[in-house]
Amino acid sequence: MAQLENNGGDSFVHVAEDKPMAHHNSQSSVHHELARTSFSLAFQIQLDFRPFAMFLAKTWRAATFGLYGYLNFTKSGFLEHSKKFNTEDMQAQMEAKNCVVTGANSGIGFAITEGFASRGATVYMVCRNKERGEAALSKIKSATGNKNVYLEVCDISSVSDVKSFTSRLSSTNLPIHVLVNNAGVLENNRVTTPEGYEQNFAVNVLGTYTITELMLPLLEKAAPDARVITVSSGGMYTAPLTKDLQFSDNQFNGAVQYARNKRVQVALTEKWSEMHKDKGIGFYSMHPGWAETPGVTQSLPSFSKSLEGKLRTSEEGADTVIWLALQPKEKLVSGAFYFDRAEAPKHLLFSGTKNSHSEIDSIVENLRSLAGLSGARL
Repeated sequence: MAQLENNGGDSFVHVAEDKPMAHHNSQSSVHHELARTSFSLAFQIQLDFRPFAMFLAKTWRAATFGLYGYLNFTKSGFLEHSKKFNTEDMQAQMEAKNCVVTGANSGIGFAITEGFASRGATVYMVCRNKERGEAALSKIKSATGNKNVYLEVCDISSVSDVKSFTSRLSSTNLPIHVLVNNAGVLENNRVTTPEGYEQNFAVNVLGTYTITELMLPLLEKAAPDARVITVSSGGMYTAPLTKDLQFSDNQFNGAVQYARNKRVQVALTEKWSEMHKDKGIGFYSMHPGWAETPGVTQSLPSFSKSLEGKLRTSEEGADTVIWLALQPKEKLVSGAFYFDRAEAPKHLLFSGTKNSHSEIDSIVENLRSLAGLSGARL
């Protein structure tokens, strides 16, 4: 038998009086050690499995995106989807509408600008390069006969440039009915802007955020018909939202960073819609499909070559943007993601990207700080 024996203090010590109890203690110690070892192994396996699980999720997203994209994002996908298009949807005119289109001198941006101008809109083309912008402006005026198309030289990657442009436009006190955030870049190498930002992020996220925020007063003047349309990309399907906005990893990957940027644009659109739901402004993001544009050819030459003859035209890529600008707002869902004139899912099945959108509040706070915007617009 065992007893509790006072050791002269306030505590008691355990005294073993016979061998059976010693044997029991030995077994207990072995069981305890086995349990501890098993828990340690299980925890280690769990830790070791996490990178593998992340690898599987990333591989699944890439494979699913590739298949989904090939079936839907190419020219054949557009032609198939266009069978359901209503031609009357595109017949509305845009006289007395003021529109701003970024990245307007080539590709999809040029096609959007031409589409707006041909319907009588007053269009402000926001272009980084003055010479290319002037050439595009001349072509659009000649093709549409619309003299109310203007060039605004502004580098969207520069917060300072964006602020100067929006200040000039604000001085006109014009209501802005449509803002199209089309300017985008996919830079494969890590490039830092003069203001110190990673270039893809500076154009695709920070510039887009800044111009939209600073244009809100002019958009409110066009309420309830004002709308912001952000040209995102199906590439966002491969990336969850992350607070690592400038790709801190030493192994820089431009395509991954671009996909992350495009995911931010979709989440920002949701957030803007929520924040400004009573302001008479609709916010929409969209995917133009895989279009053959100068930007794609330059940034993704292998992709462009492998799908030669299968990519959409710039006009086909611009189609849903123009459609979103023309539809009565009651037909549209603010905060939604659109593709080929229809609302589209923001997440692929089992992709693990949906819950990541909870990070948007902290991202917005960070962007507001980087853009040097004081106070919150609620």
